[in-house]
Amino acid sequence: MAHPYNIEMLRKSAARKLPRPIFDYIEGGAEDESALRRSTGAYDQYQLLPRALQDVSNLELGTRLFGCEVAWPLMLGPTGLTRLFHRNAELAVARAAGQAGLPYCLSTLGTTTIEEVAQSAPGPKLFQIYIFKDRGLTVEFVDRAREAGYSGLVLTIDTLMSGKRERDRRNGLSLPPRLTPRSFVDFALRPAWSIPALFGRKFDFVNLAHRVEALSAAPTSLYQYADSQFDRSLTWKDVEWLARQWDGPLAVKGILTADDARLAGESGADTVMVSNHGGRQLDGAASPIDQIGPIADAVSGRLTIICDGGIRRGEHIAKALALGADACSIGRPYLYGLAAGGERGVSCALNILREEYERTLVLMGASGQAALSRSMISHRPIKP
Repeated sequence: MAHPYNIEMLRKSAARKLPRPIFDYIEGGAEDESALRRSTGAYDQYQLLPRALQDVSNLELGTRLFGCEVAWPLMLGPTGLTRLFHRNAELAVARAAGQAGLPYCLSTLGTTTIEEVAQSAPGPKLFQIYIFKDRGLTVEFVDRAREAGYSGLVLTIDTLMSGKRERDRRNGLSLPPRLTPRSFVDFALRPAWSIPALFGRKFDFVNLAHRVEALSAAPTSLYQYADSQFDRSLTWKDVEWLARQWDGPLAVKGILTADDARLAGESGADTVMVSNHGGRQLDGAASPIDQIGPIADAVSGRLTIICDGGIRRGEHIAKALALGADACSIGRPYLYGLAAGGERGVSCALNILREEYERTLVLMGASGQAALSRSMISHRPIKP
């Protein structure tokens, strides 16, 4: 990893390190990937209007998320199957986040246990959860997260079935990864990844393998697995049920409308994550940054708003905050770092974004998040 100075350089390093099917799993979106492209491209439609001659000699970066003090307004969002990208998996990410003073959210579909992450990594930790058909499994996760000292839950609501991720279908991606005639060359050219991944420690969804019968049989399609586990009958009443089970900070992830943000608050959540699942679910979904303003107007400070999706620059974080978000969440940027250099690569990604965010604040004439406002943003749609 040769001294990258932006997230794109980390992305290119990750592409060199990973077999093509594995890199495509990070990189890909649903169907034509239009939502994926919009998520990042939409930030370019917001121009900054800096204030001149403001005292920015002392920046105030800290904030609170999920009842915890954090170093600056960013969290590391949940990503499944993290051991696909580096052998140290979620532990490398959680340790880097803790060292940076940022929250890390462990995915239900992670490859490290709830307890191991809690014991091994400093800093605030969150657990991403689903309301499964088997409510007993959901209650088990709530209890385990509570006993392990997690600060909050993040309920993902936009995966009632898996999006049509065509790169993964073309590549024949399965769990665990396996050699096929199509993937053999890609894996063979990257032995540093392939040997430990294909022949090392068993690859599992370790937090629920004991309850998922399919994982003990033949390699399972990611799509078949996801479609078999999620409950299409969920309503806001189920969110109320989860809020009672947990009785702590609760975010609902997958919100894209003001009405749903209000309903999340009425159902017991104190945080909404404005997200289109990284463009990996509904390909026609709006970009998160475009929805921040309307949602902020609707909830009027009653809920914490986290912008999740498309962030590749510290400037993107400043734009989201100016529009009304309280913080942002990243996934792909830290996965690029993880693939490129393990824990050190994740730290590199976080350092890049923080340095860019600080520079943006100074050049905008804002001494911190509180100084950012919508008056510093001009929205000018880019013509196709």
